[in-house]
Amino acid sequence: MTLLQVSEVSKKYKTKVALSAFSLEAKRGECIVLCGGNGAGKSTLLHILAGISAPTSGTVMLNGISLQKNRKAYVSQIGYMPDEFYAQQMMNVQEFLSFYAALRKTGKSKVEGILKRIGLAEKKQELVKNLSKGMRQRLLFGQALLGEPALLLLDEPTNGLDPFWVNMFVQLLKERKERGAIIIFSTHMMDVAAEIGDHIVFMKDGAVVKHIRNTGNKEEMTLQLLQLHRQI
Repeated sequence: MTLLQVSEVSKKYKTKVALSAFSLEAKRGECIVLCGGNGAGKSTLLHILAGISAPTSGTVMLNGISLQKNRKAYVSQIGYMPDEFYAQQMMNVQEFLSFYAALRKTGKSKVEGILKRIGLAEKKQELVKNLSKGMRQRLLFGQALLGEPALLLLDEPTNGLDPFWVNMFVQLLKERKERGAIIIFSTHMMDVAAEIGDHIVFMKDGAVVKHIRNTGNKEEMTLQLLQLHRQI
């Protein structure tokens, strides 16, 4: 059963086309990875799917709910991680997660669990402004996981993560896939795309230029994706 349907979605700013007639379908437990250089349209697409930016044309449906017709019900099903950290700097880590947990009607125990999974339990009283880049990324990732969202949208989530936490990120996403979440994220790390992505979509100038289904052989897929990434 298809749960996410994106049909001919586009985004224009006056004369500039940021996204051109993008379509995809995804079922429970599928992961789609967006690849491409700066200005390819990856963030534009994620902003639309997250309900942050309205598409110029096209439709988005999640579990039968239309983004355009019932935005509130639609966004209640998603978790979104932006590529930049805009949180209140004087909040501490626990306050930050508790704020998002309250918005998603998620209990305190879930916050404690997320803190442990993202390795910030011992930093829960630390002010956000004092966190390293990698810790901020983990915190942003943690808030996206709250509430067991049906759709996870992550914009360059591995930026600033060391190898250990890149591996942990992949493991956490695998867990979410097994529990039925649909995952869409952008990355420049082709080995990560090869390990976790069921479908890898290469974009350029707002359009899809290559769509690859994962063969399951990580080494071969990584090499193939690296070659494509250099060409596009």
